[in-house]
Parts: sequence; C-alpha cells; structure tokens
Amino acid sequence: MQLDHLVINTGLGMDGAAAIFADLGFHLTPRGHHSLGSINHLMMDPVSYLELVGVPATGKQRQDVLDSPIGLSGLVFRSDDAGATYARLRSEGFDPQEPILLERPVDVEGTEQMARFHNVRMTFAEFPVGRVYYCQHLTPELVWRDEWLDHSNGFRGITSMTMHSPDPAAEAARYARLAEGRAERRGDGWAVVGTGFDMMIRQGADAFTDATLTFDGVERIAARASASDAATWQEAGEGAGILTIASLGVTLRCQSARPAAA
Repeated sequence: MQLDHLVINTGLGMDGAAAIFADLGFHLTPRGHHSLGSINHLMMDPVSYLELVGVPATGKQRQDVLDSPIGLSGLVFRSDDAGATYARLRSEGFDPQEPILLERPVDVEGTEQMARFHNVRMTFAEFPVGRVYYCQHLTPELVWRDEWLDHSNGFRGITSMTMHSPDPAAEAARYARLAEGRAERRGDGWAVVGTGFDMMIRQGADAFTDATLTFDGVERIAARASASDAATWQEAGEGAGILTIASLGVTLRCQSARPAAA
C-alpha cells in the first residue's frame, strides 16, 4: 500500500482555502485546471502530496467534486499501471470504474506543458466514506518539482489517515485487499499498514476524520496556526499538535520528524 495523495475538497471556496494554507506556511503549486472541470493546488512532499480540489465558479464543473463533502474527502493510492490495477481490483471482487485519463496544463519556466494522469476510481456504492481511487502519474516530472518541495512551515510528509466505519474490522480487511496492505488490531480500532503510510479505522459513521503530517519541527506551523484567524492549534505533547481549520472541517495532526530531545 502506497499513498499517492489525500484530497481536501473546497467546493466553490478555493480562493479562501488556498489563502488559509498559504498563510499557514505551505507552498502551494500554481492553480491547476483539469480537463474534467475541477481546479486544484498541491502541497508536495518528496513522495506524496495534499491536494486542495474544487470547482470553478463558472464553466464546466465536476459533479463528483460537487457531490463530495467539504473537507478531507479523498484517499488516493499510487499505481504504476492503471490498466493492471483495474484488472487486479476486478480479480479481487471489486467493481472499479474503467481507467480514465485526466489532464491539466502546467507552466514550467514559462512554457506550458500538459500533466497527465490515469485514474482508476472506486464507486461510492463500495466506498461511501469518500472519493477513493488509484492514480498513475504519466508525467511525474511535472508534479514533483524541487521548487514546490520547500515549505516555510517545515512540512515533510503524510504518515497516516484516520477514518470511521460502522464495522472497522471488516473495513480494514477490505482496504487491505484494495491497497495490498496488512490489517491488524491496534488499540480501539484497526490499522491497515502500508509503505510509509498507515490507515486507522475506528467505530463510527462512514467518514474521513483526520490525517497526520510530519514537519521539520512543529514550532513554525504552531506559530503560524496560533496567529491565524482561520485555524486553531492545540498542543499534543512534545513535538506534536493538532491543527484545526473549522471552515473546512479539517483536522491535521502535526508531528515533528526530528527525534525528541533526550
């Protein structure tokens, strides 16, 4: 199981959401315009990213984005071959949608190039928690660029996501099959363990509840969150805190990637 990215849905409120995350010290990529009718900004780490997605105020608008709840609403796994991923999921008894090509222009040093993706989406009938899919990057060099990896708040990566399910044990087993992870009992719930990324599943109504991010120390993100009118910061032990953005219903658990002081 390898994470590609997590999605935060902003609906029609992209401008405000982008301003909040920029104020918190994340380096947002320039706004992207997808061929299917959505817009986005990315917050990159070396192997994955957080995506703000929304729809433009006018013109073509993606219905699945409009139908998704505001906030943490998408979980995307990495695929090296969308066709092979689709075939494997079918063989596992899932009912994925056929691979679909997605494109958006990217400005690279003044030249417009086309970033291309091959996605395999799961249906809401199978995964009512939110938008769950696989993404194959056909042009990764247009997504992971050095200039987009430098965040003034020290953002380093995404290590886990928590969700609720009416049946955590069954859901963990299903996600383990879906994403080729390993399900195991952990505390008051179930975990699905992958490569550098884990999922935690607890009892409750279907929902993505929070994600855990790592930073090169949490001092800078704590200071920015504390100074923000749009976010709150709660200390959660040494080198850790909880960042909440109420307008988006987003909770991000922040941890230092530095070893704790002896």
